[in-house]
Amino acid sequence: MIDLSTDYVGLKLKNPLVPSSSPLSKSLDTALRLEDAGAGALVLHSLFEEELRAEEAMSERFLLHADLGHGEADGFLPAPAHFQSGLDKYLEHLRQLKARMEIPVVASLNGVSLSGWVELGRELQQAGADALELNAYHVAADARVDGDAVEAGYLNLLAELRGAVDLPIIMKLSPFFSSLPHFVGRLEATGARGVALFNRFYQPDFDLDSLDMVDRLYLSHPDEALLRIRWIAILHGRTGLTLAATGGVYAWPEAAKLLLAGADVVHLASCLLQHGPGRLAEILVDLERWLGEREYASVAQLKGSMSQKNLPDPGAVERASYLRVLDSYTAPAGVWR
Repeated sequence: MIDLSTDYVGLKLKNPLVPSSSPLSKSLDTALRLEDAGAGALVLHSLFEEELRAEEAMSERFLLHADLGHGEADGFLPAPAHFQSGLDKYLEHLRQLKARMEIPVVASLNGVSLSGWVELGRELQQAGADALELNAYHVAADARVDGDAVEAGYLNLLAELRGAVDLPIIMKLSPFFSSLPHFVGRLEATGARGVALFNRFYQPDFDLDSLDMVDRLYLSHPDEALLRIRWIAILHGRTGLTLAATGGVYAWPEAAKLLLAGADVVHLASCLLQHGPGRLAEILVDLERWLGEREYASVAQLKGSMSQKNLPDPGAVERASYLRVLDSYTAPAGVWR
């Protein structure tokens, strides 16, 4: 029997397929279906500090300082003590998941201030989270801020939170760092236990009829896995951090390739949003079948076997492959060459 187990920031998982942060985890029923489908762990939907602060401001305005001017009408206002905030709901949901599920549950935190990250991190730890994923969704759009300052912001955040909680911390990163291996090394030295590669920035679009800027949600596609394959292959064996691949996994081939590159876990989101929790079970069955056909005894045997460190030609994941790809392209028949 093939051993599918893997290590995720010190947590022993039965297999490397982990649903990533998405609306699916908002439902207890759907979360349980994901566990039944074979998920190795579950990452919760993100808790956004901005939403909590906006909610606090609104509740203070309408619940604490409201004055309708009529005693009987004032009685219709909900009592502040009975008002359940977004944070209360998230923490209660986390507690319910921990009470019902056997697999690890990872909380996802998207904050904007150092104090907010620390306070919320403590709350999530007390509610029973097994680990904490920091979804540091930062777009460096200020020309006065250099790359060192951007990296320092991530490191300061990590250091503050590391000093406040005992949970393993995973940093979810974008691909937009000038020297990703060096930065990952700095994260490891500051106390991270893992990195998730890569966060997807949702891009604004223009509506050509109204000439307005609009936000559109585009799900990932399988080609996006290639960027993750390259960087995980480069990082494997050069860091002690758990490597989580997120983005572009729709079927077993993407999962297998990412494990070959060196991923410890493979996150799933878009394919589950499109096809439901049953898709995870299909990927798991197909992956195990392929491992058996290739006579692998375990995921550990497969993991990282095609990383840059283990490839006969290390340049294959760097510039050399770029030149070979360009030279190999052939235009379709009838197109000028």
